[in-house]
Amino acid sequence: MTQSLPPLSFQHIAPELRLYCGSDSLAALARELKRGGYRRVVIVTGNSVSRSTAMDLLRTELDGVLAGESHAVKSNSPVTAVAAVTGTLREFAADCVIAVGGGSAAVTARAASVALAEGKSLQELCTRRQADGEFVSPRLPATKLPQFVVPTTPSTAFVKAGSAAHDPATGERLAVFDPKTRAKAVFIHPAFLATSPLELTSTASLNTLSTAIEALESPKCDPISEALLMHAVRLTSEHLGNLTPQGTSVRERLAIAGVLCGRGTEQAGGGLASVLAHATGHRVHVANGTINAIVLPHTMRFNAPATVGTLGRIVESLPRSTSNGSEGAVHSLEKLFDRLGIARRLRDIGVAESDLTEIAEAAMADWFITRAPRKVAGVSELRGILEQAW
Repeated sequence: MTQSLPPLSFQHIAPELRLYCGSDSLAALARELKRGGYRRVVIVTGNSVSRSTAMDLLRTELDGVLAGESHAVKSNSPVTAVAAVTGTLREFAADCVIAVGGGSAAVTARAASVALAEGKSLQELCTRRQADGEFVSPRLPATKLPQFVVPTTPSTAFVKAGSAAHDPATGERLAVFDPKTRAKAVFIHPAFLATSPLELTSTASLNTLSTAIEALESPKCDPISEALLMHAVRLTSEHLGNLTPQGTSVRERLAIAGVLCGRGTEQAGGGLASVLAHATGHRVHVANGTINAIVLPHTMRFNAPATVGTLGRIVESLPRSTSNGSEGAVHSLEKLFDRLGIARRLRDIGVAESDLTEIAEAAMADWFITRAPRKVAGVSELRGILEQAW
């Protein structure tokens, strides 16, 4: 008997993206800059990447249009790094930005471009949770510098419009959203992927995997997003265990998975694991991907009453899956994490039990919590998930 399917009703809005992959991608970057008429290019990157031989390739390609560089990028995009990059963009009168690095480089470049154009601090520009629980984002009307990205690690952040900086003084995560900061183009070049330490590539890919699975849980995941996200899960789960220091072919596929995931989550959104990782990572100085992998099975169990109809596509995406339902999806995921040999408890990465309430409180102030498939009633529910993961 043919199963009766419900009618489809959705909108899938896909912003323009130009993606180049391969050893000739830097030549494509030069063509993109010429086509846009950009003459005062500023590179935004971190110290270690700035000293790599790959950067010499980029500098050669940008001969005649490279106005300056900022090497201020730090992990988790602290506001001090954003301020430093903002100053560099102003100093060199930049007419476009090339972010070189991982997600922090792209986020820092975007946030600095917003701060520069709007002439205000991120504290004034960020999304805020009101007393009634609603989130309010200020309008950001100023024209922003065009953004280009040369990745060194896989990341979903390269194709996003949101940028979240961390304020070490308050512990706050300051999120600004501006579609005008979306990357015009992304250039996946093997020499740059080879600069990333193996562990960094691995944890960034874990973040891709977890983010894609959370988006597949979402009832808002339409058929187009589903295709992007399922293939992101397949690519990541298939290749993550095959990383080697020398090989770049695996890294290219993991980077593409990050782009697919970033595009797929435009409609479906994120979830609780990402929110908890954001609230935890800077406290223990552990990559979000690792924390995501630790808490994801527990957030999936929490979400189970609201994701009965979406778990099948997760099971189908994961390797060696043989069972269905909530526990089937979680079990398949846990088997994959076991094979990868990652940490499985928050206590194993230095999270103190006494920190759990503070982490839960910070997570409740994260706008992305509104996109979880099951509504979170309050701090106590988040603390319960964290206790299970601890």
